[in-house]
Amino acid sequence: MNRQNLFKMLIDKAAGISKGDGDNEFKLNAICGLLKNNLPGYDWVGFYLVDKNNDRELVLGPYAGDPTDHVRIPFGRGICGQAAETEETFIIDDVTAENNYLACSINVKSEIVIPIFRNNRIIGELDIDSHKKSAFTDQDEQFLKKIGKIAADLI
Repeated sequence: MNRQNLFKMLIDKAAGISKGDGDNEFKLNAICGLLKNNLPGYDWVGFYLVDKNNDRELVLGPYAGDPTDHVRIPFGRGICGQAAETEETFIIDDVTAENNYLACSINVKSEIVIPIFRNNRIIGELDIDSHKKSAFTDQDEQFLKKIGKIAADLI
């Protein structure tokens, strides 16, 4: 199966998960697992959610992969914080070249962060780390923005 067909299938599966049984946290966790288990190079997949008590801080939500120490990230700090601050997608081909990168694991080589919006306000982001450099393309970005729109209804 080519990558575009795989992306389409995963979008359909994620939409099915969002309409299925379980609470929203369960569904977000299932989407993380779906991506991590079906896409080579998606080694850590997680959601950071804007804190309901502090709209300038992200809180770790459901994820699939190794545990992380970064459970709270202020806007502007690290790649996730920058994405939240600017409300823009970040594709980082080589995390070691970034002076604002918050290291989660020595194995992480590249990262993509997709902001998630509801009513034109950022409510969270989808963060994916890879153990290989330059793992993410514009195709990944377009695919993950669609996943983000599905997830927005669950956040």
